[in-house]
Amino acid sequence: MQNLQKLVVPVSIIIAGGLIAGAIYLTNSKPANIGAAGAKAGIADIAKNAATPKTEIAPVTAVDHIQGDASKATVTIIEYSDTECPFCKRHHQTISKIFAEYGKDNKVAWVYRHFPLDFHKKAPKEAEATECANELGGSKAFWDYIGVIYDKTPSNDGLDLALLPEFADQVGLDKVAFKKCLDSGKYAAKITEATNAGLKAGARGTPYTVLVVRQGSKTQNIPLVNEQGSSLGALPYESMKAVIDSFLK
Repeated sequence: MQNLQKLVVPVSIIIAGGLIAGAIYLTNSKPANIGAAGAKAGIADIAKNAATPKTEIAPVTAVDHIQGDASKATVTIIEYSDTECPFCKRHHQTISKIFAEYGKDNKVAWVYRHFPLDFHKKAPKEAEATECANELGGSKAFWDYIGVIYDKTPSNDGLDLALLPEFADQVGLDKVAFKKCLDSGKYAAKITEATNAGLKAGARGTPYTVLVVRQGSKTQNIPLVNEQGSSLGALPYESMKAVIDSFLK
């Protein structure tokens, strides 16, 4: 991942350039590139002349892990993430704070999608563990469980996988049933499919964030990327909030 200090710059430029969501005509066309050049050119031109290559971002459906109501939210944040990525650890906390602030009145919904990186060897198994939590305890257990992983892991494959059943116990799940599910590997293929879907969606590193912005019956997928199409990464809360606010005005 790029240095966080560098990642903040494009968003700061956007905010200074006056990113106003109401100025965008939202369509189902290819994603808009939110970069410095776009801020200078104007928001309307970003949607029309996006530099980001056409991607295939899967629509949000009931099979996703969702907090809030994505069918009503003005902005749905799709988080493509890796539980062993230190930047993702920070980003997950930021989005959690954003959702706590805006999720109650359907301004924002939150979708989590798995995107474990090749060099984080423990991340795929941790992703499988979250799916076992979901199987045994539903959506709440999934979000509680993944929250524990992000809270406990030192990142970069520093988490002892033997602790995964203990985390299940912490969120109120049957530890024996959880371990049986995890040991079976039944969700390994699902994690691989999620990773492939992330690649099609434009993810190359983590965290990778896509905003699904709704205006009436029109929606547009807006990846938070720079002019080269690289993810802006783990934005500070203030920067992420400013971007969200711009679309809610």
